[in-house]
Amino acid sequence: MKNTVQHNRDENFKGRYLPYQQIEESLQSLPDYFHVKKEGRSVLGRTIYSVEIGQGQRRVLIWSQMHGNESTTTKALFDFFEAVKQHDVEVETVLQNCRLKIIPVLNPDGAVAYTRRNANDVDLNRDAVEQSQPESRLLQWVAQECHPDFCFNMHGQRTIFGVGDTDKSATMSFLSPACNDEKKPNKACQIAQQLIAGINEDLQTIIPGQVGRYDDTYNPNCVGDFFQAKNIPTVLFEAGHFPGDYQREKTRTLVGVSLLKGLQLISTQSWSGYSLSSYYKIPENRKSFYDILIRNAVLDNKLTDIAVQYEETLIEGMLTFVPKIVNIQKLQEFHGHNEIEANQQNVRTFTGKSMDIGLIVKKIMINDKITRLTLTNN
Repeated sequence: MKNTVQHNRDENFKGRYLPYQQIEESLQSLPDYFHVKKEGRSVLGRTIYSVEIGQGQRRVLIWSQMHGNESTTTKALFDFFEAVKQHDVEVETVLQNCRLKIIPVLNPDGAVAYTRRNANDVDLNRDAVEQSQPESRLLQWVAQECHPDFCFNMHGQRTIFGVGDTDKSATMSFLSPACNDEKKPNKACQIAQQLIAGINEDLQTIIPGQVGRYDDTYNPNCVGDFFQAKNIPTVLFEAGHFPGDYQREKTRTLVGVSLLKGLQLISTQSWSGYSLSSYYKIPENRKSFYDILIRNAVLDNKLTDIAVQYEETLIEGMLTFVPKIVNIQKLQEFHGHNEIEANQQNVRTFTGKSMDIGLIVKKIMINDKITRLTLTNN
């Protein structure tokens, strides 16, 4: 299955920032057996598209980039389209049994601006009940029209998340959303849990120990909780950080593995072979990582650690990872994707500015040695 998504990659899409015009052009160039439809418009009038493929009886609604700066799952969807175009055997088997309704980008205004929220500064994943935004109403209208038997809600997560109490980054995470305040699972919750357990089994052979599970506190305003409460099994996908992969090119493959496995379980109706306990054995996510952790630094004659996080900033259509100091204290319980050992030496900025939280710092001096904090390959 891994080979399916690795050998069928849409090379038009790379990196974290996906120009929306390029997405529109790719959708419009799909073969006729992809049923591409203009479903409506965003706040700023951009067209929101759906793609329908498959002839089967089991209906699956999939949407990506509800948050505009979470593009990895969108790349994975276009890789899936490429597999369809190449008549991949595993994918064609799924399409014989399933009918997929896919919204590749639900929040095009956020995608263009590379922001989580839409153009009205609303988080669409907190708008399920009020449905105050055109994008939220569009998703609900599409759901009412296609009557899904399953939903896949596809997102991306920050680099701060680790897997439980381990030193492993949460490269992929999942959630079967709660359907009530008591977290008492209905049938839909249980099916979603079994689907995730099956996906996790495959992922453990590729990224052992790097799969996490989100907390399932109920929030009726979240779209996943909303659909799950309506007894539609809903799986939340979260594409996270693979070590060194800030462009999420490796992660997109893992999303593809997860997507195909989930669809295969639905296609063959074989999710019941996985226990609910297997789902709960997946460790919960924990905020335990920084992008850079400078350990045992001496600042103002005090021994401390310095945490740096990359701030993703869109500059003239190019996504830049800007290193910013976010914490200064001993951080023994945290990990760094890049750890720099200062060995109890003096650390200062290259420019001479004071090491303060919120400072953008591209280079530091450890004693007299220059260390660069910017990514070498953005």
